[in-house]
Amino acid sequence: MFINSSLMAVYGRPTKISKRARLPLTIAGLLLTAQAQAFLPTPASLMATGDLALDADAKAQIGAKQQSSDTDLTEPVALNSNIKSNNASNKDVTNRTPANQNINNTSNANIDNGNVNNAKADQLLTAWRKQAKTGNLAQHATWRRMLYFIDDKKGLFGKNKGKSLVDDQDFFLSDNGQQDSAAELDALLAALAQEMTQGAPPAADESNNEAKSHDSTAQTTSSSAISNSPVLSSSVLCRFPARVKWLTDSLNVDISALNASCPELDGWMKELAPEQLSVMFAQEYLDNPISAFGHTLLRIDSKASAADFSQIHHAYALNDTVDGDSDDSFLIYAIKATSGGYDNAIEIDPYPKKLADYLKKDERDTWTYQLDLTPEEVQQIMLHVWETKDLALPYYFTTDNCASEILRLIDVVRPEQHLLSQLPYVVIPSDVINLLKDEKLLTSTRYTPADSTVRQAQLNEAQQAAKLGYQDLSKQDAQQLKAADSNMASSMSADGKLLQPPVIGASDNNPLDRHPLQRAHIGIGQHGDNNYIDVGLRAGFHGTLDRPSGFPQFFDLEGIKATLRFYDKDDNNGKPNQPSSVELQNFTLIRGRSFNPVNSAKKDQTWGASIEATRINDGSQQDGTDHLVGSTAFEYGKSWAFGTPRSDSSGVVSGEMPPQLCYTFATGAVQAGRGINKGFRVGAGVNAGCLYQINNQLRAQAELQLPYWYHGRSDESNARGHYWQPISTLGLQYDIDKKQALRINASYDWQDRVDANEDIQLSYMRYF
Repeated sequence: MFINSSLMAVYGRPTKISKRARLPLTIAGLLLTAQAQAFLPTPASLMATGDLALDADAKAQIGAKQQSSDTDLTEPVALNSNIKSNNASNKDVTNRTPANQNINNTSNANIDNGNVNNAKADQLLTAWRKQAKTGNLAQHATWRRMLYFIDDKKGLFGKNKGKSLVDDQDFFLSDNGQQDSAAELDALLAALAQEMTQGAPPAADESNNEAKSHDSTAQTTSSSAISNSPVLSSSVLCRFPARVKWLTDSLNVDISALNASCPELDGWMKELAPEQLSVMFAQEYLDNPISAFGHTLLRIDSKASAADFSQIHHAYALNDTVDGDSDDSFLIYAIKATSGGYDNAIEIDPYPKKLADYLKKDERDTWTYQLDLTPEEVQQIMLHVWETKDLALPYYFTTDNCASEILRLIDVVRPEQHLLSQLPYVVIPSDVINLLKDEKLLTSTRYTPADSTVRQAQLNEAQQAAKLGYQDLSKQDAQQLKAADSNMASSMSADGKLLQPPVIGASDNNPLDRHPLQRAHIGIGQHGDNNYIDVGLRAGFHGTLDRPSGFPQFFDLEGIKATLRFYDKDDNNGKPNQPSSVELQNFTLIRGRSFNPVNSAKKDQTWGASIEATRINDGSQQDGTDHLVGSTAFEYGKSWAFGTPRSDSSGVVSGEMPPQLCYTFATGAVQAGRGINKGFRVGAGVNAGCLYQINNQLRAQAELQLPYWYHGRSDESNARGHYWQPISTLGLQYDIDKKQALRINASYDWQDRVDANEDIQLSYMRYF
């Protein structure tokens, strides 16, 4: 008011002051006004206060900006123009109110603070960019892996190494982040520099509301004024905590100045309380084709469950699985899951709930392996999971699945080990467990038997006691022991929160003990009067004659298997109907059998199925040659286990079934090929056989196939339209060691019209 009164004296009473004094006094009065002071240079000593004190270079930058032309000071010029407009319209500066003065003072002070903060941000960003360039952080394996640039993973179909697998722009700060890891790193550095000097921006929806509620004058306030308002989860620290931590650790930056509040992230981490990670392996389960190759997930342990393995109610399960459509048929589901037609889904559930699905619902034994990771590495993995858990990435059943995701997460904190690059093209969960062992990343092993395994152990013990005369065991008592409805025995407590102390011996199904899944063989043999050499390759998995350790008992599943046969033509001596020099003997796409003996505690059925191309002699024509046909078959039946179950080295009874197995199937098959009579045949019949475990290294299997085939009516008098074609087979394998074996295969075709009835072969098997 004093200043305004003086101005009124100057302009309102000119008669008391000489004309020559008016101009100097007017200039002096204007210089003393608050409006003029707002545009005067600010002393540097007033800027160098608090945490944002500037060095000499920054001060020089501010000074230069204050001395620059009006075109460089966009906001101050705009505000000054408004003042001039008001003066012109009112013809008197006394019309400016104290409220207007306060607004203008605040606006200009915030502009000065913004200049200071921008200079500080520029200074930080320049220094960080120099450090990042020196360390080549933009191309560091860890940084690129956190952005899903997969540079070192094998695959049948080449992945674009110059592009992230993530197609969601919200996953990147830079518009070019999906194609350029350097651009994304620079964008994160810029965001950090801004937030450390000016505070984090509000969430998008709140900033929109805030913009609507302020008038145009308030909107000119510098962004530094937001720093005192609550910092919401739009901060880069809240969105990308793993990236921020790795980058700031690499640059040795103290991020405490961020002072960001991340309630969602903090609540999530507090709930999980990650202290330790373990890999849980659930054994192969043929009765659910999606689980036929086994499954892995991460067990997240808090301090309580890490200290006591049985305290499972303090642990969580992190499961990467396919987000499939349950309404799709099995065939459509399988095709989409294999080809990336479904997205993956990251599920985090209480560990007891997930474990019960395997132990009780599917009745699958589990093995848990603690990972040799530090608590800091565990924290970083979980922060990375926070960043990626909602991504919609394609799921590939054979290449990008539950097992490969575990290796990808470990690769983020152990970039020097390159785990993903060591996998074969097809990722099998048990291969991942063995790779982790080879890389010395496993520190302990725990076995948890399924409910059916616990019941089988009780049945074994009761049968053993009955044989020794200690107690009687009626059929009714045995039935009650093996039935899930009457025997509630389980590895989990009744409330599902704890694991019971183990009371049975571990089964011989630890995947660390298994043979390698790929197998090659070379054999010599005789087919009728023709000698041959067989060469074969199997991509996986395991047959009943293979070494059984490390697999579920009686497990039988093979896929992508082919055999070429080379015949010795020098010994043919001009005989008719001789085979070609080289023939494809068999190509199996998939073949498997699930054995659940009715006299065991297993509750599922016994069945089998196959899809293959195989060489057959249809037997419809006299002395007909063999032909390669496409074949699809299905089997359904019963099986029985016999013998004395295995005990562990201390004499404790295990939950394994007796080692000998007999089975019988009702079968149906369809075969089609150019050389076969009528081009097709349909068969139905019975297959029966037994598997005998002679000792730990020697096994034998005998089988009789009794199909009845139908071709349809034929106009040829010498051709049969339907007939029986019994075939008997015998297999014997001796294990040299875990990776080598010798095998004898023999078969006899009892159809009298077949030219070459017998086939016998000795093979050397190599697992790799």
